[in-house]
Amino acid sequence: MEEMVEQIELLLEQEDTTQLQEYLNNLNISDVEELIDELPEHGPKFIEILSINRAVNVFRILDFPTQERIIKKLSGKKVSEIINELPPDDRTAFFSELHGDAVTKLILHLSPDDRKEALSLLGYKEDSVGRLMTPDYIAVKKSWDVTRVLSHIRRYGKNSETIDVIYVIGDNGILLDDIRIREILLVAPETKVSDLMDGRLIALSANDPQEDAINVFRMNNRTALPVTDDDDILLGIVTVDDILWIANEEYTEDIQKIGGTEALDEPYLDINLFRLVKKRVGWLVVLFLGEMLTATAMGFFEHAIEQAVVLALFIPLIISSGGNSGSQASTLIIQAMALGEVTIGDWWRVMRREILSGLMLGVTLGLIGFFRIAIFSAFSDLYGPHWALVGITIGFSLVGVVLWGSLAGSMLPLLLKKLGADPATSSAPFVATLVDVTGLIIYFSIAVLILKGTLL
Repeated sequence: MEEMVEQIELLLEQEDTTQLQEYLNNLNISDVEELIDELPEHGPKFIEILSINRAVNVFRILDFPTQERIIKKLSGKKVSEIINELPPDDRTAFFSELHGDAVTKLILHLSPDDRKEALSLLGYKEDSVGRLMTPDYIAVKKSWDVTRVLSHIRRYGKNSETIDVIYVIGDNGILLDDIRIREILLVAPETKVSDLMDGRLIALSANDPQEDAINVFRMNNRTALPVTDDDDILLGIVTVDDILWIANEEYTEDIQKIGGTEALDEPYLDINLFRLVKKRVGWLVVLFLGEMLTATAMGFFEHAIEQAVVLALFIPLIISSGGNSGSQASTLIIQAMALGEVTIGDWWRVMRREILSGLMLGVTLGLIGFFRIAIFSAFSDLYGPHWALVGITIGFSLVGVVLWGSLAGSMLPLLLKKLGADPATSSAPFVATLVDVTGLIIYFSIAVLILKGTLL
């Protein structure tokens, strides 16, 4: 990459546009995208001198802030060419990120048919499958024979997003079936389309959430899926390349939310510092206020702490163990829900597993805690003559806190999903804060129960 950048900088310095154009047109699309990242001030120039097909293919894989910056600096002719040549789904994705006035200006570059199509696609909800679909597909009638189908593909296939799958429609545009191209190529020319139909149709609804589409693609191993309206009329198709982009965005958002922040919407190094702080401060304030409740809980048990100061030594141990187990559980469940492995209907199975695993984890940590106190007491009077009772208190507290943390961490994402919220907002820090407060109550309640009449 370094050698490539040096070569480009030399050509830029020499102002040799012809050589620069030839060099860029011979690079891989991904290499040009990397060059724009390395030399952002020259990004518009690179797009301007590339051949239109390559310029479009580079533009469509750039992140939105870079696209927006470049489109503002291109000549009107190049803007028109790129906007018109972009596949409808990529064009819609780009338009949906822009402000309304910018979209209005760019739509004027489109032909009347493309303009109507763009406005139609933008009518779907932001996170719906309708925003991803392209109307560029091959559709045939069931009464056609293979000879006519192949003739139709030769005539219109170059304008289609993919010809791997051919779609069979009825007279009213209703989707009847989909047929893989290999099925058509391997039969006699006189074979009717109706003879190739098997009725095993998988389709998406234009109003489906994009997250649902990710799971459908994953489960069915498809490169493209048809999109229909509520009356089963074929509207367009969604291809796997768009789904991969969306899956990556969903994963990034979930990871950021799990970390206890709002989704950034922009690359970390590109986002304005004040916007970055704004995205983070809300959750930090909520978590801070939540952690303040730990002081309230400790104040309630102040008398117990005064009588048995040794209990205070183990507060960090207790609350961190509960928080860690809760964070583990919430992260595992959020990931399982994102992959479609766990649904709301599985709540009881999840709870049973977490009760058993929480008990086993709690007993493991409880035994370690007890033996740690026993070993120290053999060489020190730190825990006093009642060290065994202190050890039992710590052991049972760890069992209770870890069990509670596992249950809270696993059930909270499912509860949020049931309420219509994003499960990823049940972030690890949020669960940890919740378990910190309740963990103290569990700890001191067990301490009062076991140590009453001795240390308390």
